[in-house]
Order: sequence, then structure tokens, then C-alpha cells
Amino acid sequence: MIFAAFLKTLGQLGDPRFRRVLLLGIGLTLALLVVAYGAVMWLVQATVGDTTVLPLIGEVTWLGDLLSGASLFLMVVLSVFLMVPVASAITSLFLDDVAQAVEDRHYPGLAPVAGTGFGEALKDTVNFLGVIVVANMLALILYAIFTPFALFIFWGLNGYLLGMEYFTLAAMRREGRAAAHRLRKKNRLTIWAAGVLMAMPLSVPLLNLLIPILGAATFTHIYHTIRRRAGPSG
Repeated sequence: MIFAAFLKTLGQLGDPRFRRVLLLGIGLTLALLVVAYGAVMWLVQATVGDTTVLPLIGEVTWLGDLLSGASLFLMVVLSVFLMVPVASAITSLFLDDVAQAVEDRHYPGLAPVAGTGFGEALKDTVNFLGVIVVANMLALILYAIFTPFALFIFWGLNGYLLGMEYFTLAAMRREGRAAAHRLRKKNRLTIWAAGVLMAMPLSVPLLNLLIPILGAATFTHIYHTIRRRAGPSG
């Protein structure tokens, strides 16, 4: 189911409407990544000051580092971690457009959806984003204790969180909140596996720029497959 959904997503890249959303998503993803990186650097500077002295290195000027060519390399490295909250934020912004493009091509004849109100979408975005940020901060302890397995912990944790978010938002468009949660619980292992397969390329710099939008489309297919298999009564 998961790979079939992803192949359908890739097959729609030639659709001008889908490609437009993808390009907009990549642009906004990159913009949010730069903002997140700037926020991290600001936090570092606010914590240690404009300059600090490191053993064996000497004086380090954070503002100068931020504006230097090395900063681009550092941002690419940090994108492995920063892309998870960025992907979470992108979901609510583009999921309706992505899901509608997918449904128009692959699931014609469905009843139109009213769409999620801005206030409701903002609430969900903030809630999911908060959970992801807090969970990943706590996971730093596990990374330190189980260093050889840190990457697998990262994939497992964020695969679960992102899979839960993407599927819930895709299902809520047509199911409502309560029904979406019930459907997610019944299929948690499939959704977790799909989330892990999404989290893995998120940890690959540059490739990760594509994943938020492709993930939204893939989870739309996964939702419809699960819904069809569940039958009318769910």
C-alpha cells in the first residue's frame, strides 16, 4: 500500500497543477528552513553572546559565522533536524491543495469538501508542531545514551509523529476529527511505517525539501486506500 501510494504520487509530477503546488511547497519549505536556522543561531548567540572562546579553537564570533560561507554548510547539516518541524508546519498550509489535486486525478466523483477553517487549521498546526518540538528535545537524551542507534531512534520517533499528523489531517478533510482518530488507531502500524519511510529521506539534505509535499500526497492515497478497505461502516 505504502509503495503503491508513493508511486502514484511520483506519477502525478507531470500534472501542472500538482507541480505548481510542489514548487510552491519547496520554496516555502526552504524559506521556513532558513528562518528556523536563523532562530537556532539567534538562540546560540543569545546564550553565549556575540563571541565566545572554545577550548582548542579560540574565539568564535557567532554573527560572523552566521554570515560566512560556512554558514550554508552548517544550515545543510542542521536541516536533518530542522526539517521535521518544518515539514509539520508545511502540512497544514498545503495539504488541502495537494489532496484536492490528488483526488481530482485519482478519485473522481467524490463529494466536495468544505475544507478546514483557518482557525482550526492553525490550532492543529500549533498542537502538532508543539508535540514534535518537545518530543525531539526530550529525544536528545536518548540520542546521547544510545548514540549508535540515534538515527534509528530519530526515524522511529519522527516517523510516528509525522505519520500521525499527515494521516490525521488527510482523513479529517472527509471524516471529521473523531472518525479520523479512530481510523488512525485501527491502522497505526501501517501509518507508522509510512511515516518512517517519510522521515528517512527527511534526514537527507536537499532531498528533504521535496518530502513535505510528496508526503502529503502519499498520505492522501494511503487514507483513501484504508478508507476503501474499511468499507462504508469504517
